[in-house]
Amino acid sequence: MNICVFLSAADLDDRYTRPAREFAKLLGKGGHTLVWGGSDVGLMKVVADGVQEAGGRLVGVSVDFLAAKARPGTDEMVIARDLAERKRLLLERSDAVVIMVGGTGTLDEATEILELKKHGRTDKPVVLLNTAGFYDGLKEQFRRMEDEGFLPRPLTDLVFFAEEPVGALAYLEESQGVA
Repeated sequence: MNICVFLSAADLDDRYTRPAREFAKLLGKGGHTLVWGGSDVGLMKVVADGVQEAGGRLVGVSVDFLAAKARPGTDEMVIARDLAERKRLLLERSDAVVIMVGGTGTLDEATEILELKKHGRTDKPVVLLNTAGFYDGLKEQFRRMEDEGFLPRPLTDLVFFAEEPVGALAYLEESQGVA
């Protein structure tokens, strides 16, 4: 499976890096390919290192203005013109999406894939990995949107909330029929 991971490029502490590294190792050992923002810094580097060390493939999609931070030694690296093209390419190249901790860029990417699912423009499974309760507030907001009629589809049709890396990958593999 080609698994797109949206996540931060910031340097973060162990409560975020440990689960990210764990997910990366599971992804690599499972023979999957990481499709990610291509950066060789912060949490993006942690995940790419873990996937590569576990034998998985790396497909990076960086963007023109961040090309200097692109990871060398990937299986494939694409440089997009702008952030919109980058998001489009990341989604085109993937079979499934995992949203890890991140800032406004990650939130933008997350809401775009959910909007596409809401309108039936994609059926890719989406997992929100709620490391250390990072997305508890967002989960509550999504539930309110559902309860008050803002979502035309059940929230469970749009996104699966996983508290641990093993649950995130298990959900993706099950949804894609991968043993």
